Amino acid sequence: MGQMFKEYLTGPRIYCCSNCRAHSADHEQIFSKSFKGRYGRAYLFNHVVNVCLGPREERLLMTGKHTVADIYCNCCRQILGWKYEQAMELKEKYKEGKYIIEKTKMTKESW
Repeated sequence: MGQMFKEYLTGPRIYCCSNCRAHSADHEQIFSKSFKGRYGRAYLFNHVVNVCLGPREERLLMTGKHTVADIYCNCCRQILGWKYEQAMELKEKYKEGKYIIEKTKMTKESW
């Protein structure tokens, strides 16, 4: 096993893992705040850091069938949300390659 390196984000508004406070995303990377996750509200991000992907699986979500991979914090392994790998419906294709982070799984830093 090699040493794990954390990426630190700069900027006035950073979202962090609620468990270990590792940086997860910059506020500027939010694509939408109108999503729902397993535990309530969730944000759709263009780019996130300090996460690792679980296995890909097909899920039937509120907006149809998608291929997703859960995302975990690299530091504490808490599940944060998921990554949209593939959307089956044409109108949902904009989600591909983007990340959902549950609001209950993140905290704000330097706000």
